[in-house]
Amino acid sequence: MTVITRFAPSPTGTLHIGNIRIALVNWLYAKKYNGRFILRIDDTDQKRSKIEHYEGIIKDLKWLGLGWDSCFFQSSRFNKYEVVKKHLISTGRLYECYETPEMLETERKRQLNSGCPPIYNRKSLQLTTAEKAKLQAKGYKAHYRFLMNNSKPIIWNDLIKGEIKYDSANISDPIVIKEDGTMIYMLCSVIDDIEYKISHIIRGEDHITNTAIQIQMFEALDAIIPQLGHLSLIKSNSGKISKRIGGFTIDYLRDKLSIEPMSINNLLALSGTSNNVSAHCNLESLITKFDLSAFSKSTIIYNENELITLNHKLLINTEYDDIKDQLAAIGLSEVTQEFWLAVRNNLNTLNDIKIWWQICHSPRFTEIQEQDKDFLTIAAKLLPSGKFTINSCDDWIQNIIKATNRSGKALFMPLRLALTGIKHGPELRDLLPLIGEKEVKTRLLR
Repeated sequence: MTVITRFAPSPTGTLHIGNIRIALVNWLYAKKYNGRFILRIDDTDQKRSKIEHYEGIIKDLKWLGLGWDSCFFQSSRFNKYEVVKKHLISTGRLYECYETPEMLETERKRQLNSGCPPIYNRKSLQLTTAEKAKLQAKGYKAHYRFLMNNSKPIIWNDLIKGEIKYDSANISDPIVIKEDGTMIYMLCSVIDDIEYKISHIIRGEDHITNTAIQIQMFEALDAIIPQLGHLSLIKSNSGKISKRIGGFTIDYLRDKLSIEPMSINNLLALSGTSNNVSAHCNLESLITKFDLSAFSKSTIIYNENELITLNHKLLINTEYDDIKDQLAAIGLSEVTQEFWLAVRNNLNTLNDIKIWWQICHSPRFTEIQEQDKDFLTIAAKLLPSGKFTINSCDDWIQNIIKATNRSGKALFMPLRLALTGIKHGPELRDLLPLIGEKEVKTRLLR
């Protein structure tokens, strides 16, 4: 069997880490087993679907390296859906309903007040042809529900959660076609999964009830049910993550925080698993580590600081040749390999390199303490002649120690503040060649 997975975003907003986690897991699963990954755009809601959101989805997936083998829009398949609709009506699995939203809400409240679960009462199944005609004459428009088979439980062996069992009598017949004729994604999704031979459906646990319903839809269409897996949800410390809450979208992580794509891939692929979250440098390496059975059933808490720490680990292991194009893209094509190797250990994000570029070329200094001025004058007099090297810088420090009897913080802090204006950073022997002999002396004597 060829493994075929899919990712099915709706172009009604921007992708966030929860969406991308689903895309990434499906992509990794397909690649792990030499399968295919399909991108399906769920745009049946034509009013809310926007071209700019579709373009954003494509941009985000490409940036993360998650390419697809084929892509299609549900809006291009309405004729296919219409054929299946007629078939299910003829077999009695789709039926007309005429209740308004207000009627349904009134009935729902009555059921709850009576201590009953709010399950659709199927009154429309008893409507005669004449009664339907009368309702239509009054201006009521039909919507369609899928008739659930309540005679047997719905059971499947979930790839992540193990056996899941549903009492079908506790599930309302879902609306699958609206009054205006718009088909809701639930049935469309099943039709697409059948035609595109999707072998594995992996999505969030918030879809478990939908899955129970869709299993019966597969059965109603005499189709093979794909293998099913439901990932635990990813949440923030404050609760649910959604496209309407700021700070979690891919464009925010890319454009505002300057996070590397592989940092996002690593965190989302390995968080909530029995594997350590480590900084794999490419997707090929991540594929070898990926294991769907390692995913936990527990909710994952997303922590932005953890992502930044992972990004730091990735950057300190990134070679110059692998980063120079990105440096050019942020306006730092002048950064050399020497500069990169000197400062990369001090970067949380790539944008941080701008700070060190400014420190070396256009610094803003803190005021030198009066008690350190004589010390810095001595340090300036002891500067080695010629270009700085690691050895000459080390010798310089040793000569300062001998001349001033200073060591530790009393030695290094005044030097660092005079040369960089901040209390921490790369080793001085790495920074001095970047600043240059003349400028180092100027900064010590200012």
